[in-house]
Amino acid sequence: MNIALIGNSLANLVLSKFLIKKGIKVCLYHSKNNFKISPTRTIAISKSNVNFLQDIGLDISKFSWPIKNIKIFNEKNKSKELFNFKNKDKYLFLLVRNKSFFSFLEKNLKKNKNFSTKTISKSFKYKRLINDQYDLIINSDSKNILSKAYFSKRIKKNYNSKAITTIINHQVNKNDCAYQVFTKFGPLAFLPYSKNKTSVVFSFNNSSKEISDHQIKDIISKYNKFYKLKSFSIFEKFNLDLSLSKNYYYKNILGFSDNLHKIHPLAGQGFNMTLRDIKIFGDIVEKKLELGLPLDNSVLKDFCKETKHLNQIFSTGIDLIYEFFKLENKIDNIYTDKIIKYFSNNKFFNTQIPKFADKGLFF
Repeated sequence: MNIALIGNSLANLVLSKFLIKKGIKVCLYHSKNNFKISPTRTIAISKSNVNFLQDIGLDISKFSWPIKNIKIFNEKNKSKELFNFKNKDKYLFLLVRNKSFFSFLEKNLKKNKNFSTKTISKSFKYKRLINDQYDLIINSDSKNILSKAYFSKRIKKNYNSKAITTIINHQVNKNDCAYQVFTKFGPLAFLPYSKNKTSVVFSFNNSSKEISDHQIKDIISKYNKFYKLKSFSIFEKFNLDLSLSKNYYYKNILGFSDNLHKIHPLAGQGFNMTLRDIKIFGDIVEKKLELGLPLDNSVLKDFCKETKHLNQIFSTGIDLIYEFFKLENKIDNIYTDKIIKYFSNNKFFNTQIPKFADKGLFF
């Protein structure tokens, strides 16, 4: 069995590890010229997904940081949290730096004879790839000719926002609590990954308006009630949008990862959605192999049937959270205050939300 993966992404590297563990040969096609690992971006990986990674031989405990609490604030309540999701005995999620995770995966995969890589040049012929002897092709690159030809039909939403990421250095503390502040400028998240370093993700709501590094520092400092700041790293900026593919597959080609669903980063669920997709895809492949069936178009049909509707509902839910707090910060409305108060005091809501964040709609 041979599978080709297109795109040098974290998702494809994890998927490669899963597939070669099942004895499948994987060839990863990538373009070195366009690839760059962000030095400031981090990923929150939920507990169930940490367990899944461990099950396939990827122990991330040595380069991750446990988060036991998540406290949520808004513009009106900067000092008292609206919600406090916590797990005193265990962590809610582990935070890892993209750069550390990518290096770990590359090193792990290089040891395996069933894993190989090939560089995609400017003159690369994708038709040649399709005609090669691959049972399945997994396409995680949303910008190549295959995506434009077969995965261009999408539900799209432009948030008119920029995500700004940086690392803050601060005085040493326990640092096991993540903070989300829904400011009038946009959602601002503080995500710890060591005793004295915290990742910051700021979604600035007006992308048409230029914002300087100095202004960003001022905004972060204004809403920071949690750390004694020492310094900032570089600031990275990228546009935010919602993108859900209407087509999951074409013949033996499967769209995957960001090529299927891109969501707002406020809840840190984008990569967790992809990890859940990997698990479901892997389970389908495993069942086919156990029954002695070929890995063909039926795998992609089953994957689409199991995941598409749940991914769309989950993505829409994240979007509604964003829109609610955006509206709530714009108007002084007693009804939104009552809604927040109701849910913050609702025991069922406070026990189910961590499960939702951990396992998505699959729990």
